[in-house]
Amino acid sequence: MNGSDDIDELLLATDASEEELDASLDEQDALYEHHHIVVDKGQVPIRIDKFLFDRLPNVSRNRIQRAAEAGFILVGGRSVKSNYKIKPCEEISIVMDRPRYETEITPEDIPLDIAYEDNDLMVVNKPAGMVVHPGCGNFSGTLVNAVAWHLRNNPGYDPNDPQVGLVHRIDKDTSGLLVLAKTPDAKTSLGMQFFNKTTKRQYNALVWGIVKNDQGTIESQIAQNPKDRLQMAVFTDPSIGKHAVTHYTVLERIGYVTLVQCQLETGRTHQIRVHMKHIGHPLFNDERYGGNEILKGTTSGSYRQFIKNCFEVCPRQALHARTLGFVHPRTKEEMFFSSELPEDMNQLLIRWRNYAAGREII
Repeated sequence: MNGSDDIDELLLATDASEEELDASLDEQDALYEHHHIVVDKGQVPIRIDKFLFDRLPNVSRNRIQRAAEAGFILVGGRSVKSNYKIKPCEEISIVMDRPRYETEITPEDIPLDIAYEDNDLMVVNKPAGMVVHPGCGNFSGTLVNAVAWHLRNNPGYDPNDPQVGLVHRIDKDTSGLLVLAKTPDAKTSLGMQFFNKTTKRQYNALVWGIVKNDQGTIESQIAQNPKDRLQMAVFTDPSIGKHAVTHYTVLERIGYVTLVQCQLETGRTHQIRVHMKHIGHPLFNDERYGGNEILKGTTSGSYRQFIKNCFEVCPRQALHARTLGFVHPRTKEEMFFSSELPEDMNQLLIRWRNYAAGREII
């Protein structure tokens, strides 16, 4: 086996980063055991690929066969092919040329709101509060765990294979549409569309303050905030961070907040949240970027109580990935999906409209 592409192809139950793969190339002379199985005394002889498929969760038979062809499946210390018939009491080891990674995606029976599905891809409407991918203390209950369960009977889909699955991400407390690829070809095609900025993505956001211009474009570099590693920040130096472009349109001005539509030209981490804060309009109840404070309005006790109630109604940043458009990777058909605002944002807007009705907003 040669190169990181081959390592990717033969991962049995991992989600490797480029850094981890690079490290593994430096250790190719060593083998690390990932699974060890002792065959039962009463086991009838069957093909080892079928035996392992029945014993190993979340691993397709096709990937087991490829691992055997690469010499990564051992019986009694000797590599065997996928048609080898196991015998009672034999010891089977699955080895790789790098240590086993900590994060493995296991199927979990979590409900999914599926907007569209075919043999190549899925479009999912993610609720606020759901992490899309395990990591940083969230190792279960994620969107990819739910997808792994939904596709558990699909022999061609391995949730730990980086060549399939999520094509893009949205934040935990952002709701809305995501596309996932079921095949490597679909992921390559969709990934190129995101890279070439040909996808169509529009978000609805409720922001603090009255946005004056009906339309605008925010263009900057975005990188990690040196003062807070959990935040991103805007930079003017073109050598810092990544270029980011957000187009916005005012949909409704309500009291001391504004409902805007944001269209992404790029897809940087926290892009809308950072850009709207940069122009003086943080997202409503966005704790990470200061939107969970009263930034506009009056000093009255009744107003403070009203805002508190609003925060309770929508206990997260008021941001929803409303539309998603792309070209189907196989049929080349232009596809477009739309998701209605979730109930928490709808209730938030109702409260602001009721508050603003009959009041003079200064």
